Amino acid sequence: MSVQIGIIGGSGLYDMAELSDTEQRHVTTPFGDPSGPYVIGTLRGKRVAFLARHGDGHRLLPSELNFRANIFGFKQLGADWILSASAVGSLKEEYRPLDIVFPDQFIDRTFDRSATFFGQGIVAHVGFAKPICAELAKLAAACADAHGARVHRGGTYVCMEGPQFSTLAESNLYRSWGADVIGMTNLQEAKLAREAEIAYATMAFVTDYDCWHPDHDHVTVEMIIGNLVQNAKTAQHVIADVVERLDPSIRVDAHSALATAIITRPDVISEQTKRDLAPIIGKYIT
Repeated sequence: MSVQIGIIGGSGLYDMAELSDTEQRHVTTPFGDPSGPYVIGTLRGKRVAFLARHGDGHRLLPSELNFRANIFGFKQLGADWILSASAVGSLKEEYRPLDIVFPDQFIDRTFDRSATFFGQGIVAHVGFAKPICAELAKLAAACADAHGARVHRGGTYVCMEGPQFSTLAESNLYRSWGADVIGMTNLQEAKLAREAEIAYATMAFVTDYDCWHPDHDHVTVEMIIGNLVQNAKTAQHVIADVVERLDPSIRVDAHSALATAIITRPDVISEQTKRDLAPIIGKYIT
């Protein structure tokens, strides 16, 4: 059985307890090595691939992540769907620690990352007005609801470079924009998944209020780690339910994102580029 669904585990979520019949798969991509080996296994009757975003032992900074290799690896394994879990800070009073937010928009505040598979002789412009797969996010939110989590559907995720957290001025600026949560990883994943024609959604687990909050000084590392552990337990259950309920054979807009996006004439694309990008462009350009 081929891999159908990809799972990206963020801070605190480094494995999937329910996985059975597992194997580690080391993948090489034209863009280098992913964060680590993919753990291939069976979850609720479906074959999935799990990747710890920050590597074994959480050793990679957000800016050090090879986002292109991570997403390309999922594509090589056959995944058409990716569900991501990540830790975020809250920019709104009503988004409390341990809440789960299913953002549907992003604001990019990064500056040191590669977020496209294209270039080097091939140009494509994919639509990104709606960066999250609405169908996958809706299903995941329903599963989170069923587990009694405090769920927020929709919202804007500010993706910052890090690894430092925001200044107070920045935090207040993002709040003035109406943003909801802040993190360091999900935007590049969403962009690359769209280029790879993979439906992508993220579960943003609130660990703390960002520095704008008057109680921010009372937040300790121990409290944040405690929330990460609790969030990871919830994530395990929600992800397993999503995998069980998702029909991987259905098609959504993300699965044809490149159909009208590649504007380079096929005859000027090098054979090496065609080979390198075959998992992504092969059904359009041979």
